[in-house]
Amino acid sequence: MTAYLTLPFAFFTFWFVEAPVSMLTFFASLNRALLHWFSFPLLFRTFFKPLKNEYREGLVGFSIGMGIVVKTILILIDLLVFVVVFVLEFVSLIAFVLLPFLSLYVLSGVFI
Repeated sequence: MTAYLTLPFAFFTFWFVEAPVSMLTFFASLNRALLHWFSFPLLFRTFFKPLKNEYREGLVGFSIGMGIVVKTILILIDLLVFVVVFVLEFVSLIAFVLLPFLSLYVLSGVFI
């Protein structure tokens, strides 16, 4: 019988503490995987190196310039993807936390 009395506390502990922490750890893992998948740190480390390691006479300057252009475009695309992912993660976390309040609001009939 006492287990039923502690059920609301268990729900609130799960919904507002345990689940958001688990979501944040999943999002951190997802962000690390995206960093690895898009080679974001590697693009910064090799930014001023020639594209495809081309060191032939007369092509070094062109290859460095072309590498900078291509890597700049890739970095901008990566940043755009990361911003979209961060926004989606933030919105999903906020929506998850607010879901019990929104369901109570809808069930109360105040919206009519």
